[in-house]
Amino acid sequence: MSDETVKDEMPEIDATTSKSDLKSAADDILKAAKQADKAVAANAEAAADGEEFGEPVPELEPEIQHTPDQQIMILEAEKDEMRDQLLRTLAEMENIRKRAEREKTEARVYAIERFSGDLLSVADNLERALGALPDDEKAALSDAGRNLFDGIEMTHKELQTVLARHGLTTIEVEPGGVFDPNLHQAVANIPSEHPNGTVAEMFQSGWMIGGRTLRAAMVAVSAGEVG
Repeated sequence: MSDETVKDEMPEIDATTSKSDLKSAADDILKAAKQADKAVAANAEAAADGEEFGEPVPELEPEIQHTPDQQIMILEAEKDEMRDQLLRTLAEMENIRKRAEREKTEARVYAIERFSGDLLSVADNLERALGALPDDEKAALSDAGRNLFDGIEMTHKELQTVLARHGLTTIEVEPGGVFDPNLHQAVANIPSEHPNGTVAEMFQSGWMIGGRTLRAAMVAVSAGEVG
C-alpha cells in the first residue's frame, strides 16, 4: 500500500476529535503500513523465485554417432597404435636383454683383469731368465742345469697357456711393423734398417684381455738409417 493510500484512509482530525479517536486512527494507520510492507516483500520474493527457477537449463550435447565405416576406421587406428606400442616394447626388451648379456660377458672377461696384470710380472721374469742364457752355452749345461732350464721353459709355457685360457693374448710385435699407439709404448727412438716411424725392437711383450689392451708392448721406434 502506498503512502497516498494511507493518507487517504486517515480520518479527518478537528478540535472535536477525542483522544480515543486519535489512538484508534493511529492504530489503523500503522496496521495499513505493515500490510503494505508485507505486500511489497511478498512481491519481491516472488520475483526472485521466478528469476531463479526461470533460467533455462542447458541441454546436454548429443552423443556423436559414427557410421559403421567410421567405427571400423577408428578401430583400425587403435589396433595400429597398440601394435606399434607392442613392437616398441619388444624392441626395448630385446635391447635390455642384449645389454645385460654384454655386461655379463664383459664382467666375466674383465673380472680377472687386475689379477692377470699382477701375473704378467711373473711371466716377464721367466722370459728374462730364459733369455739370459745364450744358445751356445745351453749345450754346455750339465744334466742338472739342463733340467733346470727345461723346467723354467715349461713353467713359462704353462703360464702363457693359463693366461690364454682366461682370455689373455700377447701383442704381436714384428721389427719393421707399423707402430700402433693403442698397442705399443715407445720408450726409445733409435736408428735402424727399418723405415722411419716403424717398430725397430721390442723390449717388453704386451698383453690384451678380450678386446682391451691390458699392457702395451714396450718398443723402440726406428729413426731410419743413419748417413
